[in-house]
Amino acid sequence: MSTAHRDAQLVAVAHEMADVARKTVLPYFRSGLSAENKLQIGFDPVTEADRAAERAMRAVLARLRPDDAIVGEEYGPTEGTSGLTWVLDPIDGTRAFISGTPTWGVLIAVSSDNGPILGVIDQPYIGERFVGGAGQAYCEGPAGRQVLATRQTARLDEAVIFTTFPEVGTAEEGAAFRRVAQRCRLTRYGMDCYAYALVAAGQIDLVIEAGLNAYDVHAPIAVIEAAGGIVTDWQGGPAHHGGQVLAAANPVIHAQALALLGAA
Repeated sequence: MSTAHRDAQLVAVAHEMADVARKTVLPYFRSGLSAENKLQIGFDPVTEADRAAERAMRAVLARLRPDDAIVGEEYGPTEGTSGLTWVLDPIDGTRAFISGTPTWGVLIAVSSDNGPILGVIDQPYIGERFVGGAGQAYCEGPAGRQVLATRQTARLDEAVIFTTFPEVGTAEEGAAFRRVAQRCRLTRYGMDCYAYALVAAGQIDLVIEAGLNAYDVHAPIAVIEAAGGIVTDWQGGPAHHGGQVLAAANPVIHAQALALLGAA
């Protein structure tokens, strides 16, 4: 199979998975759905919507790509033999989901050993789907189909920066984030995966987060990089294993943020 044919098949499968996840999860949204807490201390919710969406996506893969491996937030890893791994987060932003805010999303990525090669960030309630990789970078939504392209902001004092949690991570990580945020024009919080979609769409410049899992970042990495951006860890290395993540609209603004994250 040629690379072009393989990529076309992967894109088609990703769309089918996103379609079935939308159909599965939307009836649960703003329905008064209860959530379980994964943690003994703190609050990390999971719902039947998370589990049902992942089961639905896994069923698509079992039918169409049975030789691929899977890593999913709710049901863990499934081994494969093809050298490709689907990385799934059925609802990224469950806290937003149970609060009724439409900033959560379904994350779908397919990755090789070197990281993600295709990603989808899907927001079912708004009806927006961001696709990046395999030579494509576009959003389909209420405004039709639009090409994704990141901004070319060259100065932090003109930049818009997002993170999900105000504390970011540890006290030291929070201080590092604030070193960057204090230099930026505008700081916003609480957007989960939708913030990464906004980087790809050319709306904002930076997302800085810590304590992430691989399933949180594979799809955003693929989408942002396909749109012209850059995603690394806080040392400038690969970010697809999770942990500390710096997503930037372009290499210039990335370098400025990276320097401040590493400053004592």
